[in-house]
Amino acid sequence: QVQLVESGGGLVQAGGSLRLSCAASGRIFGINTMTMGWYRQAPGKQRELVARIRDSGSTNYADSVKGRFTISRDNAKSTVYLQMNSLKPEDTAVYYCNANRLWDANVFWGQGTQVTVSS
Repeated sequence: QVQLVESGGGLVQAGGSLRLSCAASGRIFGINTMTMGWYRQAPGKQRELVARIRDSGSTNYADSVKGRFTISRDNAKSTVYLQMNSLKPEDTAVYYCNANRLWDANVFWGQGTQVTVSS
């Protein structure tokens, strides 16, 4: 299986920054062979895609975070990052790491990390 462990969440004031990390382990052949993304879910709302990086390295962002958030990866460390700048209270949510293992199309989720942005 694939295990995903998120870290880096916390409490920050509006306008501040956080960097989330997602470390992948298990039956992988490098995160550059998978599509990985960050999702978030606020209370009472559906889980939504925040950012995604494909095996090719191409990235996609939700309109609400484009220009403020950046997804990147370190293949040697099997780790994906989400740099979050200019945070807003509306960004408050549990952030989840997601991986698609392309060779068998399995999908994996991390346990989530809480991000809280105060006004």
